[in-house]
Amino acid sequence: MPRRNTNDQVRTTWEGWGHGLLGVLIFSGSLPATRVAVGGFTPLFLTASRAVIAAGLGAALLGLLRQKRPARGDLGPLAVVALGVVIGFPLLTALALRHITSARSIVFIGLLPLATVLFGLLLRAADRPKPAFWLFSGAGSLLVAGFALVRSEGADPTGDGLMLGAILLCGLGYAEGAHLSRRLGGWQVISWALLLASPAMAVLALATLPETWRGIGLPAWAGLGYVSVFSMLVGFVFWYRGLALGGIAGVGQLQLLQPFFGLALAGLVLHEPVEGTMVAVAAGVVLCVLAAKRFA
Repeated sequence: MPRRNTNDQVRTTWEGWGHGLLGVLIFSGSLPATRVAVGGFTPLFLTASRAVIAAGLGAALLGLLRQKRPARGDLGPLAVVALGVVIGFPLLTALALRHITSARSIVFIGLLPLATVLFGLLLRAADRPKPAFWLFSGAGSLLVAGFALVRSEGADPTGDGLMLGAILLCGLGYAEGAHLSRRLGGWQVISWALLLASPAMAVLALATLPETWRGIGLPAWAGLGYVSVFSMLVGFVFWYRGLALGGIAGVGQLQLLQPFFGLALAGLVLHEPVEGTMVAVAAGVVLCVLAAKRFA
């Protein structure tokens, strides 16, 4: 097989970053939407129902496009993806948003790049970045962590702990999903993971049905719709393809931008206060992302 030339490699890398950025933009609405949804649904029902809805859409896509079933050896990695991004992250974030604001929860997303690349190295020994990458990646994460400390009013240790657990599980699911998507395809990975988890999620959804549907407002339904369709399926179509094309270490740094997209949405949609310091920190994070990309 002929080797790809430099122009092809550059084009593939930028295509990966473009897909990754679209995924990040979609995911940026996840926590604000979850915050709205838990105003009408319990965290358990929200987690289960969003997975069931997305699994139905994924199954339709797999059937219509006649996708080949994954090999038996893929079931274990798909279970890891399901544990991380279908069950773990949605459930823990929904529980966390019972204790903290969406604005505070969003800044923890800045720790996802390190979690993703570390799991990528631990599980697959892939994408070994240069030392300078760790410098800029660490600097970006420290900026986000510092921003979280600045916004410490009303913080609840329970909510913070749940968010840290959610970040670890999400990083695990991202890293394993990125590896699988190179073979199965990005949207296929999340669709099969959703199908794998759907029996348990369907039972949980039925067991946690609201006692009454009265009083559940349109915002809660809209939040459920967003996290089911966009956060649980559409976002992963772009995100896993981006990680597969551009590399886990490099494209994963785009997650450093997600807190600030999300904070903007939290201010616009939920009317939560967003301080002017966000602009200065966001500028520093952008520089860290660009620098980390160079050395990934």
